[in-house]
Amino acid sequence: MISDRNNGLKYLLIVLVGSLSALIYEIFVFPNNFAPAGLNGFLTIIRYLTGITFGYMSLLMNLPLLIIAFKVLNRRFSVITFIYVMAFSVASIILKNLQLPFAFHAKDGGERIMAAVAAGVFNGVFYSVSMRQGGSTGGMDIVAAFFNHRRPEFSLVWIIFAINIMVALMSFFAYGMDYVPSILCIIYCFVTARVSDSIIKGSKSAAKFEIITSHPEELCSELMAKLHHSCTVVPARGMYSHTDKSMVICVINNMQIADFERIISKYSGTFVMVSPVTRTFGNFKHVK
Repeated sequence: MISDRNNGLKYLLIVLVGSLSALIYEIFVFPNNFAPAGLNGFLTIIRYLTGITFGYMSLLMNLPLLIIAFKVLNRRFSVITFIYVMAFSVASIILKNLQLPFAFHAKDGGERIMAAVAAGVFNGVFYSVSMRQGGSTGGMDIVAAFFNHRRPEFSLVWIIFAINIMVALMSFFAYGMDYVPSILCIIYCFVTARVSDSIIKGSKSAAKFEIITSHPEELCSELMAKLHHSCTVVPARGMYSHTDKSMVICVINNMQIADFERIISKYSGTFVMVSPVTRTFGNFKHVK
């Protein structure tokens, strides 16, 4: 019962971020005549040239990809992506018929850059939310997931990079031989990638501490009691003093570093080496 309720809340969250993403397109992207990244970039250019409703095109182009995802990829990824695409497309169709009084119509090049940055920030957040729930935002994300499923060793960075370059080049010709839409496309791609990458990696990152100490038992007991992370103790020997020491290895959340420093300060003669951990696997809890 609780699991069904949690899944329902997660699905509602995906509906919300999909709808908000469509709203961001109507506020920042369409009024300022530039194409964002990936499949939506191509669809935005087609919308600009033909006037076809963006939501219908998004749904039409994503349906074949979603069918492949249901057949080839895991079910959760497919369901979350389907919900996102449906919410995004339906919201786009509804919003097209509304006159939004708060749409951002840039007056100059500087304001158009602001629009691209704002759209990139918001959609970077929405993208990371969808990814953290186990899904995607559709389009090229499905293609990337398919390639990763079939050829996990294959680098997708260059494929996505090439697609975004194509969108930027097409923007130059589609928007009247103007460099500005191409530059805005590049800015949008960069900001979206940095924001989403920071959020996704930030939730998985940690810090590894290698502690040289003469008080391993007391230190480990306090770390486990207060930070709720275990430790590994390795025998060590200081070659300068020729005394026996212990090296305590502990991986903790970045948010706990200040608490860790307070604990370490109690033990004199303790030396600590810190290194970043970009991802953790296995029995590691993200304790606040």
